[in-house]
Amino acid sequence: EMKDMWASVKINKSELWLVAPEKQESRELAYNVFTVEGIKATVNGLRKKGVKFEPAEDMGPGTKKDGPIAITPWGAKSAFFKDSEGNLLVLWQQSMP
Repeated sequence: EMKDMWASVKINKSELWLVAPEKQESRELAYNVFTVEGIKATVNGLRKKGVKFEPAEDMGPGTKKDGPIAITPWGAKSAFFKDSEGNLLVLWQQSMP
């Protein structure tokens, strides 16, 4: 009876489970964040697998955009996409020291 209530993603030895809430929730901004070391390579790899990314978000003054990747003035990078169920997900790369 739970077969349509969860999904899992396995990356190397890590597994992430997404579980649907018992009732529909409304949120202004809610998403799961996956930290990556090389966001451009990750975006390109996911695109080759058919993932479609959202346009880069303007994260305030000084934001630079490289395709779907937004780059903050302090160097952090993000790219948003949706899974097959419409859930918003984000890739995030911390700025390098």
